[in-house]
Order: sequence, then structure tokens, then C-alpha cells
Amino acid sequence: MGLLHRSLNDILRIDLKVDALEQLQWRDFGNGLSMSRLARQGTREMILYRIAATAAADAFLKHEHIGGEFYLVLRGKIADETGEYGEGDLVFLDPKSVHMPRAVGDTVVLVLWPEGVRIVD
Repeated sequence: MGLLHRSLNDILRIDLKVDALEQLQWRDFGNGLSMSRLARQGTREMILYRIAATAAADAFLKHEHIGGEFYLVLRGKIADETGEYGEGDLVFLDPKSVHMPRAVGDTVVLVLWPEGVRIVD
């Protein structure tokens, strides 16, 4: 799986507006994982994920990113088969990449899927 990663901490500071986050419409999956769809056009989606520190390790299902995936960790950490990424880290996974991420601590991550996602076994 190809990966492009860079910490943006040297050029930006992330200051989440917690009250504004609470105003979004969240879909609660019941396992410590919640999703808020910020935008969608065709197969392209921009998503916010909120993952509780108590979320199960398998809160995210193993999935394939048909057109790749960009994500920016806004709070906490995301770990997967490629490594661990913290607040301010921007990650791009190549098209057709497959992974099963998990959160480390309370986590908020902004995700862009250029061509959607497919759950895999």
C-alpha cells in the first residue's frame, strides 16, 4: 500500500471548536465511533469521524479506498498497518489501499474519499 504522510504542525495550529462540533449531525455506530458527513457529491465524500478513547479496536471495519483516502488528524491519534499518526498529521493512502484503522485516545479526524469506500473481508 502506498502512503504519503507529512506532519503540518510546523505550519499550522489546530484549534477545534467543540461547541461547533456538537452542532453537527452525527451518526453514532454504537461502538464508540460517530460520523458526520460534511459534504458529498457523487462518490466523493468529506467526513468527520469522532472516536471515543473507549471505542473497540475493531470500531472501523477493514475497508478499501477505491480512489484513495486523504485524512487530517485533528485530535488524538489514528493507527493502522502503515503506522501511527497524531494531531496535525496529513496522510494520503493510494487508490485501492486496504486498511483497518483504530483510534488511540479520543480522536477527531477529517477524511476525504475521492471515490468512496468498500468494506472487505
